[in-house]
Amino acid sequence: MKALVAQKLSGPSGLAYTDVDDVGGDDVVVVDVGAAGVSFPDLLLLRGEYQLRLEPPFIPGMEIAGVVRSAPYESEFIPGQRVTAMSMLGGWAERVAVSLDSVRPTPEGLDDAESVALLGNYQTMYFALARRGGLRPGETVLVLGSAGGVGTAAIQIAKALGANVIAMVHRPHAVEFVESLGADVVLPLTDGWLQAVKDATGRRGVDLVVDPVGGEAFDDAIRSLATEGRLLVIGFAAGSGIPTVKVNRLLLRNVSVIGVGYGEYVNRTPGSQAVFEFGVGELVKAGLRPPPPIRFPLSKGAEALQSLADGEVLGKVVLEP
Repeated sequence: MKALVAQKLSGPSGLAYTDVDDVGGDDVVVVDVGAAGVSFPDLLLLRGEYQLRLEPPFIPGMEIAGVVRSAPYESEFIPGQRVTAMSMLGGWAERVAVSLDSVRPTPEGLDDAESVALLGNYQTMYFALARRGGLRPGETVLVLGSAGGVGTAAIQIAKALGANVIAMVHRPHAVEFVESLGADVVLPLTDGWLQAVKDATGRRGVDLVVDPVGGEAFDDAIRSLATEGRLLVIGFAAGSGIPTVKVNRLLLRNVSVIGVGYGEYVNRTPGSQAVFEFGVGELVKAGLRPPPPIRFPLSKGAEALQSLADGEVLGKVVLEP
């Protein structure tokens, strides 16, 4: 079968589209991949900068959707059934073997690319907002990096949970896209953005900040919090070092900085993923739909990763064999 293989930890340039051995096994579900997700952690993994460091060669790809080719006899899955799965590796291929407990039926009314878009980012943000952030209806959420995969999910889930959303964009061409997601206010991430957020909230500040960016915006993001506000640390896409905070600032204003590590939480709390899958599923039933994914053929995977690295992507990138 064909697959994208990481042959060097040099980012997109280290990927090769090549023939590899087919997958199989009696105790796994083998899926013909219809779409595989591309995420920022994939990019970090291919640079050797992720918390999990792997030595090449390996096949990346954590999010997949497709059709069951084979499954254990005693399982609930049958050949031809549409499914999604999250796996640490192997998704960027024509077929993938995944553990039985990671497979779920594909939601009704979504194609494979849309289903993949709802996996990592949307489950992470449901966990972040509902569990870690304790979001309540009527609160105001500030989303940094709002045009990316995490930001897109943050806006849509926050709105679905009854929040008001202020979205920050640093790419002028992304304004219309972010407005289409339902954000109540869209502001440019330029000098003076903190004052613009204060003005938009009547000088009160925001209840929650979703920060997948880090970098220079972090300090002002803390300053944007209202009393008892919470800042959710999702990641460090800015790549300019991990920010620090003087804890007296938290004490004096009764604000919190909260880490969000969805994968680590699920790994340490067996069975917990089902809770957040269910939450996202209920929002989908109520009408939530991801924006149209950016589709690349699997053979152009290096190109897809480079577009993500260059900040050209609005929303979610998927690879289609």
